[in-house]
Amino acid sequence: MWIIGWIVLGGIAGWVASLIVGNDKRQSLVGNIIVGIIGGLIGGFILNLFGVDGITGFNFYSLLVALLGSVILLWIWNMFAGRKDQAV
Repeated sequence: MWIIGWIVLGGIAGWVASLIVGNDKRQSLVGNIIVGIIGGLIGGFILNLFGVDGITGFNFYSLLVALLGSVILLWIWNMFAGRKDQAV
């Protein structure tokens, strides 16, 4: 996939994952793109462990794979980093 495709797909997947996990107010556009790209790698790796294709191009299936990995990445990140927006 072209680099622009990775950026667009990563940005969308990272943004939707941040909405699901609740990081949207703390995460920038660049953060969404980075989370989405790394999430695509994580999602592809996890699906390959089960014998399923990972990212296959710029399509809806690849978006779901990247979204899966992004949600997992943000969930782990929140688990270790903690929630910074909670009132004391």
